[in-house]
Amino acid sequence: MAGAARRASSAVAAMVVVMLAGVASAAVYEVGDKAGWTIMGNPNYAAWAASKKFHLGDTVVFTYLKQFHNVMAVSKSGYKNCDTSKPIATWSTGKDSVVLNTTGHHYFLCGIPGHCAAGQKVDINVLASSAAPSESPSMAPSPAGTEPSSAGSGSAAAAPSPKGNAAPRTIDGCSLVATIAASVISMVATAVLA
Repeated sequence: MAGAARRASSAVAAMVVVMLAGVASAAVYEVGDKAGWTIMGNPNYAAWAASKKFHLGDTVVFTYLKQFHNVMAVSKSGYKNCDTSKPIATWSTGKDSVVLNTTGHHYFLCGIPGHCAAGQKVDINVLASSAAPSESPSMAPSPAGTEPSSAGSGSAAAAPSPKGNAAPRTIDGCSLVATIAASVISMVATAVLA
């Protein structure tokens, strides 16, 4: 019986390591780095995006003055033509975190007239990685109150998942990851002692 408990605890421990590795490997990128999301100073968002390697689960943060800018997720055609008439999603808080939950190109632009034409747009290409599943996951659920506004028709493309702009979700003051880890440790201890 002790051998079975050890094997069970080893399997659970391995599962926890894989889970935590996935959480730990996700990166957070500030769009435009120190410049942020703006037209001031003519930031080169194409060069910025080309200098990064985006993966599933990464988060891009758009920081801007909400009185002067916004963020729209658009189709490839909308991106190429600076067409803001059919956005997939729109964010306007001034500090918008967007989780990249599908592989391929994600097109974003500022919907304020003239800003996209002035270069305030970015094409973020999310690479498939060996750790990622072979099929792209669908849009992840969003925390309450952080849904982007959707406009118009039911577009076939799924918008990236918004991420709450506040502190990470907590349960009684502990992070969700710490709570999961404590639960797994408790399960392992119970299995070993049984």
